[in-house]
Amino acid sequence: MSFALTEEQRALRELAHEFAEKEIRPKAAEYDEHQIHPADVIAKAHEVGLMNPHLPEELGGAGLGALEGALIGEELCWGCSGIGTSIVANILGALPVLLAGTDEQQREWVPPLLEEPILCSFGLTEPNAGSDVSGIQTTAVRMGDEYVINGSKMFITNAGQAAWLTVFASTDKDAGHRGLTAFVVPTDADGVTIEKHLDKMGQRATDTSAIAFQDVQVPAANRLGEEGEGFKIAMRTLDHTRPGTASGAVGVARAAFEHAVEYARERVQFGQPIAMNQGVNFLIADMAAEIEAARLLCWQAAWMLDQGERATLQSSYAKRFAADTAMKVTTDAVQVFGGYGYIKEFPVEKLMRDAKLFQIYEGTSQIQRLVIAREIFLPRGD
Repeated sequence: MSFALTEEQRALRELAHEFAEKEIRPKAAEYDEHQIHPADVIAKAHEVGLMNPHLPEELGGAGLGALEGALIGEELCWGCSGIGTSIVANILGALPVLLAGTDEQQREWVPPLLEEPILCSFGLTEPNAGSDVSGIQTTAVRMGDEYVINGSKMFITNAGQAAWLTVFASTDKDAGHRGLTAFVVPTDADGVTIEKHLDKMGQRATDTSAIAFQDVQVPAANRLGEEGEGFKIAMRTLDHTRPGTASGAVGVARAAFEHAVEYARERVQFGQPIAMNQGVNFLIADMAAEIEAARLLCWQAAWMLDQGERATLQSSYAKRFAADTAMKVTTDAVQVFGGYGYIKEFPVEKLMRDAKLFQIYEGTSQIQRLVIAREIFLPRGD
């Protein structure tokens, strides 16, 4: 096994890093404070090829793999995870179409994402159905050649800016999660309403919204797969996206680590830099080791996906460990800064706020533990 990146992968990582340094970091604090949707940065990312790297070559995309996506995600979220998430979140909305859509559906919905910086979203979570997908209350009722969708979704990334969403709705309420079906729903369809742009603690530059569906008529041609296959589509999607999301957490942790190292070298107490104090340098040593371990878990899961292997367990390893690492590292970075770490003039308080969300979205850290335990005690075949 080689841990060396190819020349192309190193160049891609450098491109993403330079973009984060020049286009994202200078705007991060302002966009966080005022909760500004980074449309300008998204447009530039689209222009240089950092959006939608996962879209296949046969549809006009770059056809890059999960590992390349992880490299991009880490660098963009090193710049700002709110802005970075806004850029990379199309993978969540588009992957169900790539995994379960017909050739005709893929040709209809995917190429426009490459032509201009169009956003799409993933509509799974609801006000009363977060981790418990079987509790989804949004319904889709077949009426001739259409489905009529009613319900609501909560905490949907980029929903307020998206052209379309992949929406998961129940077509059989008695079947629980086995009754879920996936649909592509344009946001300009009659009956689709953005109810609220949510005021979040962290990752504030990402538009996160509540969205309602009232008698929304969707052609049956917009259904992805068969009725009842929605849960399987959603879980396959998350298996593919979690390594990239985890890599974003690594980027946040790395940013906090770098700030802590710089501050520890410069801050003098008791006649010497605080980096000379074991209480500080042991914290930083742990940060470095945990970041490296988290990155390797992300790369392993991404590599397995790129080999066409099932990576449910490895994706949950990566998501759980990287998210918890980001929270720990950013909290410890605030501790290294002391009182200065707790005020907005210094960068680490934002990173701590941003890190928390990685423990919540795309499956909480507790859900990742549940998946890991299930894979240990009730393993499925490949």
